[in-house]
Amino acid sequence: MEVILAQSAGFCYGVRRAVELTEQAAAEGRRPVMLGSVIHNRHVIDSLLQKGSRIVSSPEEVEPGEAVVIRAHGAGEETYRALEAKGAEIIDGTCPHVRRIQEIARQAALEGRQMVLIGSPSHPEVQGICGWGENVLVFSDPEEVENWIKCTENITSMPITMVAQTTQLQGIWESSWKLIKKQCTNLKKFDTICSATQKRQTEAAKIAANVDVMVVVGDRQSANSRHLYELCQERCGRVFLIESADEIPTDKLTGCRRAGLTAGASTPASIIKEVDKTMSEEKIMSESTENFAEMFEQYTNTLHTGDKVTGVVTAITPTEVHVDLGCKQAGYIPMDQLTDDPEAKVEDIVKIGDEVELFVVRVNDVEGYATLSKKRLDANKIWDVLEEAMENKTVVEGVVSEENKGGIVVFIKGARVFVPASQSGLPRDAEMSQLLKQKVQMRITEVNRARRRVVGSIRAVAYEARQAAAAAVWEGIEVGKRYTGTVKSMTSYGVFVDIGGVDGMVHISDLSWSRIKTPAEIVKVGDTLDVYVISFDKEKRKISLGVKDRSMNPWEKFMETYKVGDVANVKIVNIRSFGAFAEVVPGVDGLIHISQIADRRIESPAECLSEGELVDAKIIEVDEEKKKISLSIRALLGASAADGE
Repeated sequence: MEVILAQSAGFCYGVRRAVELTEQAAAEGRRPVMLGSVIHNRHVIDSLLQKGSRIVSSPEEVEPGEAVVIRAHGAGEETYRALEAKGAEIIDGTCPHVRRIQEIARQAALEGRQMVLIGSPSHPEVQGICGWGENVLVFSDPEEVENWIKCTENITSMPITMVAQTTQLQGIWESSWKLIKKQCTNLKKFDTICSATQKRQTEAAKIAANVDVMVVVGDRQSANSRHLYELCQERCGRVFLIESADEIPTDKLTGCRRAGLTAGASTPASIIKEVDKTMSEEKIMSESTENFAEMFEQYTNTLHTGDKVTGVVTAITPTEVHVDLGCKQAGYIPMDQLTDDPEAKVEDIVKIGDEVELFVVRVNDVEGYATLSKKRLDANKIWDVLEEAMENKTVVEGVVSEENKGGIVVFIKGARVFVPASQSGLPRDAEMSQLLKQKVQMRITEVNRARRRVVGSIRAVAYEARQAAAAAVWEGIEVGKRYTGTVKSMTSYGVFVDIGGVDGMVHISDLSWSRIKTPAEIVKVGDTLDVYVISFDKEKRKISLGVKDRSMNPWEKFMETYKVGDVANVKIVNIRSFGAFAEVVPGVDGLIHISQIADRRIESPAECLSEGELVDAKIIEVDEEKKKISLSIRALLGASAADGE
């Protein structure tokens, strides 16, 4: 018979940790007290009792000073307070996934939100979670949720927080929260089904759909074992839930060519191995022995400092990341061993359920934990990436993390790359600090593993990009074509504008229709300008640009606005010996002859007028052909002035 053994069968991280904490306390002679069974498996419980542990059902049964193990299911807040009041030593074996739900319940209570939990009301995990919230509603299935919705008023605006028991079936959870989401506009849902549980259920369902018989090993009091059994029943006609090898229904397996085997999270490896061995001896599933023996050996293997391992992220706390390594030691990554990048966020690096490669920093066999590092393994990998980038001259991307003596430091996937100031792409004497926290592209120019030195150049990439852009500009340039450019520099006679890798010149006369003395009156370096091509010379690499909008001819605007005899408020822009020039509209000036400035004889226009002054003047003559305008202030001073002349 062909056997398909689920790779995720057996102890999960939380259960294994709770059992190990109990065993450790017993080995140290502290005679631990289990507050309820730390595991739903009578074989393991019997073993713990034989090692000196005992079980109580409530804190009242605990003696002062005793060491009390909180099982993986967790407990309510009042339980902790009662134990503290007794002076008990608390050994907290609460599963990190359960602890997260407890915190969500506590936060929901603080925010005044209605907590809804999809799970079994009688399950210890659920009862413990209820002890951290206020008026937590527990529903077993979508039907109960639907009935609650029907008899609940104002559910549309009700603030609801939804979670699931860690061992809940994914289908029940999704159906339940979708029902509430249809009615409630203020719903916060958290996907709290344990990633290991999801993996175990998904794998079991897939196997069950492709075998003649499915065997689930687990305690009948275990919720996750029962859920596995129910899930497999939906996909396979013959499913058996057994607690030990003694219950193997060998008589009902006759004629089966393919069989599946999985186990609940509370089933130790020794029982699974015994089941496998017994079935092998019966020549029912002989092909499973080698596979399971390999898994069991992997579980019992001991880690060593310097090992490279692969694990699954099971929990993330403010100080560390918990990892299931599939062996007897539990692993954790301190936050300072996650990455060297100071700007990186934990959630962008790892998530619960992720499979990650790690380096073993230290093994503590006494406590059963291994200290792991992700950044050390990543650092080794990035050297290969950087050397390859240098050899192939490929562009890499990173974030500027600090200003250093003589340049800047850029982080690329955890590696520090030094960029000299001359290769930063900034002008000489520019402040390097303006690049801080900026994402930049560069080429790697030097990699020295022995000195742990990497050098890069931003300028090289910028130069290549500018060259490519310039080529594109020259290829498509034509008179009248418009560009959006940046003012790079200024002179007294005009400005130079970068139109994408090429600089063009805008003469002062083409900057504005208004009369200006210097370009600084209307633009500054760094300004963005919309320009058009007046002329260009590809051989000499020269481009003449304009800013003035040719469609807005100021003379036409003047002719549309004024006629002879009209009075205009004009601006004195230039004073000469024979008179003063005044701007009537931007780009159109008129002359006020010295004889038309005052109602008396004056020696100089400066006696009465000054540049920049606004005065009223009458339009007395317009020469359309020569585009000249004559103005008079005297004409507005009254008839008496005219008679006096």
